[in-house]
Amino acid sequence: MYEKIIHKQSKISVIGLGYVGLPIALEFAKHVPVIGFDIRPDRVELMRNKIDPSCEIESSAFESCDIFFTADFTDLKKANFHIVAVPTPIDEHNQPDLIPLIKACESVGKVLKKDDYVVFESTVYPGCTEEDCVPILEKLSGLKLNVDFKAGFSPERINPGDKVHTLTSITKVVSGSDAESLENIAKVYELIIKAGVHRASSIKVAEAAKIIENTQRDVNIALMNELSILFNRLGINTYEVLEAAGTKWNFLKFFPGLVGGHCIGVDPYYLVHKAREIGFHTQVITAGRFVNDSMGGYVAKQTVKRMIAQDKNIRTSRVLVMGITFKENVSDIRNSKVADIIKELKSYMVNVEVVDPYAQAEQVMHEYGLELKDKIGGDYDAVIVAVSHNEYIHLTEEYFKSISADCGVLIDVKGIYRNKIKDLVYWSL
Repeated sequence: MYEKIIHKQSKISVIGLGYVGLPIALEFAKHVPVIGFDIRPDRVELMRNKIDPSCEIESSAFESCDIFFTADFTDLKKANFHIVAVPTPIDEHNQPDLIPLIKACESVGKVLKKDDYVVFESTVYPGCTEEDCVPILEKLSGLKLNVDFKAGFSPERINPGDKVHTLTSITKVVSGSDAESLENIAKVYELIIKAGVHRASSIKVAEAAKIIENTQRDVNIALMNELSILFNRLGINTYEVLEAAGTKWNFLKFFPGLVGGHCIGVDPYYLVHKAREIGFHTQVITAGRFVNDSMGGYVAKQTVKRMIAQDKNIRTSRVLVMGITFKENVSDIRNSKVADIIKELKSYMVNVEVVDPYAQAEQVMHEYGLELKDKIGGDYDAVIVAVSHNEYIHLTEEYFKSISADCGVLIDVKGIYRNKIKDLVYWSL
């Protein structure tokens, strides 16, 4: 397969052209022919015009790429090496939502040919590729794994907004359904991954490796969040504690904050789901998820408490929330925990206004039913800086005073203004 690809006798297809799929497709298209498939024709049309619908990639990245964008899954017949990079979210009950992945498998299964490869990048629980995906491929194609076609798993490691740790500079974990597929998949990815690839011993090992990357971060951040709640009650600033503790060489430098997005706030639930299937209760992982999922409400309650202490009438108060994306300097609003802050504030009948220099208004309205303001007003009873966008980092106390009412409250979720606020009522995690 590798030889056919490098000699352009076989094409690569990428199914799902979002934050993960499009960068992969474009990178491969610099070297070999690629078919980029997405179910939404409007997104496909944008990409044909060298526009990234996710606003992550510059139009120049589309230059000199041998890629054909399509919303017709039958075009996938022209490819022999299929990469599936669709979202794997959770539902309202925090259960894995495999619908996008299953539909992608159905599309690939209908066009799968003898000797084809299917490699999954979507984050899943250990066993999902072989137990959930492969049976669909076999049923719809009439082919047999390792006899007629090969499969593999190579988890995505893309960090939205990160211009340093990019796709090609991060070691790629690869796995295959047998020794031959492992080697071919590894060589194909070595075409674009400058940092090299790590050959995992099995598909399940690769699946597990990906999901514990984010689970580990989730648990560590949960510890910091719990300590932040404790230190708040003790009247100690959490960031000052972490600064002091961080002087020891082996102290792990995690910080409190909102844990959202499509990875850290989601992946642990996939592991919890699989554990329950085999009768194992994950106490630490589940506890960490509970702590992190509750932080939005906690921030809102701390805001209301400080407004009440300033004799604010909560029902007529105005609060400005700065930042709605799930992390700094990106446009991605998926699973943003800032929405939890806003929801909790509104339960107190607080009037909330939201601004964000990166988020798209129509997406915020569609996802959360919230209006994104074009500009910042004034006379706010409280201002919550929820996301540490570059545009917010150097704001001064004078600026916040200029947009605040008398006895204003400044809530600094990420602690970026620590030791800089003298007059306003100030609080951070």
